[in-house]
Amino acid sequence: MTTDDYTLEELMVVEASRHVSDWDTVMVGTGLPMVASLFALKNHAPNMCYVVETGGIAPQIVGTPSSVTDARVMHRAVRHGSLLDALGGVLQRGLADVAFLGGAQIDRFANVNSTVIGDYDSPKVRFPGSGGANDLASHAKKILIITRHEKRRFPERCDFITSPGYVDGPDGRRKAGLPSAYPEIVVITDLVVMAVDRATGCLRIERLMPGVTVEQVRNSTGFDLPAAAAAGTVEPPTEAEVRLLREEVDPGGEYLKAPE
Repeated sequence: MTTDDYTLEELMVVEASRHVSDWDTVMVGTGLPMVASLFALKNHAPNMCYVVETGGIAPQIVGTPSSVTDARVMHRAVRHGSLLDALGGVLQRGLADVAFLGGAQIDRFANVNSTVIGDYDSPKVRFPGSGGANDLASHAKKILIITRHEKRRFPERCDFITSPGYVDGPDGRRKAGLPSAYPEIVVITDLVVMAVDRATGCLRIERLMPGVTVEQVRNSTGFDLPAAAAAGTVEPPTEAEVRLLREEVDPGGEYLKAPE
């Protein structure tokens, strides 16, 4: 397929779903993470356990939920629980294979800020804060972050660390006493797929979106960004994947707009 047949945002979702395997237990939040998880469930991971932050476990999702409080994420769930059930009963017991995050800022160590821009006591912008994001980042074995790529979103250091990446280096999480000391962390944007290099604790380029250059990515990033020796290009979605995304996962275009 050519890039005229799909949007980079659609490819972001498909690529994020590729990091979810069958039988994974996946912690899901509102937004594109919900779309990517639902796509994985319908496409290649039918035995994935979809756990909603608000407590629904393995629901049979109807339609495209607007948030984690939408009743459509509760349909025929094996358990209707609470935030405590999801975060305490699943995540903090070490049962979460994958957790999805988003945020306003992501720094070179993959720390995430969803609290404030600027000084904490007198911020330029104040966001909702952690919710369950800190718990997800602290306990999950694999962390997937989906966001659009803008220089302001990728500063050298976050103004505030809401959810830990590798904190300040390769052993930063272990020194901080986090239960998941060396998780796999992958950041998927509309330009690139980055992952933490465990030798340095810093993000590096793993794969580029079709038509995107390393220079474009670096010019849109606020810190030095090395590239893996074998960095390649993200595989475009198939026609069947695009059709599934548009017709079954998000048929109303609530999250993704098809190219005109």
